[in-house]
Amino acid sequence: MRFMMLIKSDEKTEAGAMPDEALLTAMSQYNEELVKSGALLSGEGLHPSSKGFRIHNTAGKLTVIDGPFAEAKELIAGFWMIEAKSKEEAIEWAKRVPFEADGPSATSGGTGQIEIRQVTELSDFPPDYFESGGEGQAPDAHGGNPGPAGPEPQASTPDGKAKLKYMMMFKSSKNTEAGILPDKKVFAEMGQAMGAMAATGVLISGEGLQPSSKGARVLFSKGKRTVMDGPFAETKELICGYVIVQVDSKEEAIEWAKRGLKIHGDGVSEARQVFQASDFGAEFTPELREAEERMREQIAQSGKSR
Repeated sequence: MRFMMLIKSDEKTEAGAMPDEALLTAMSQYNEELVKSGALLSGEGLHPSSKGFRIHNTAGKLTVIDGPFAEAKELIAGFWMIEAKSKEEAIEWAKRVPFEADGPSATSGGTGQIEIRQVTELSDFPPDYFESGGEGQAPDAHGGNPGPAGPEPQASTPDGKAKLKYMMMFKSSKNTEAGILPDKKVFAEMGQAMGAMAATGVLISGEGLQPSSKGARVLFSKGKRTVMDGPFAETKELICGYVIVQVDSKEEAIEWAKRGLKIHGDGVSEARQVFQASDFGAEFTPELREAEERMREQIAQSGKSR
């Protein structure tokens, strides 16, 4: 089973405050523990919402709104994707996140919140949901047909600049929170869009998430950890899935996000820029940089062996 551990934002992360060396070191050690256990599949930090945007689809009319967004405590500052035997095991990993230091989704005194959401797998769909035909490929775990394999993603734009990474999050609705599957036609169109992103080297990853009724939250406050089982009330601030892309510009990210939301129908998509090593300053020491590179290499090797 796969779970996302979503770390929530606060006023400090929304102000663009960078974690200090102590917290980065603690997070690095935590990540290494996840890697050594074989649990860590991926993980990313997100820039403040001031570097993001939202797209609203209302009866087919798309409206783009630039950040920042007001509801800091409901925004996401980053995530870990882990493999666990059960929700209980995922909760235990979430409890170990080093909130004692100031940093992402933490304030003085070590307060913060982790939301745990189960990833949708192919086995969660009824056997007759996927109809044969087309290219004859089975839909992937992202919720669609991946299409033909595309080229390896490029790390830089044609003019040599580093590509931008965005995490596009689709907000939940009453239907997704009720566990209602998308219409088969919509599902197929989602797959075609994912395939197009893969073919052009834009797609990095993407997943659908189970309703929050299958999730949990771990609240941190001054060393105390409190677990709350879902469902959660604020449906409009939950997410039902995401896609991570790398693009040449924010404008390109907006166009891909528009395409995705057109398929999803009425609702909201929020895109946030992903942190890269080059975004850190002196607090990201050579030792931490080496640890980060080592962690990502281990994740990549682990993924190839699965």
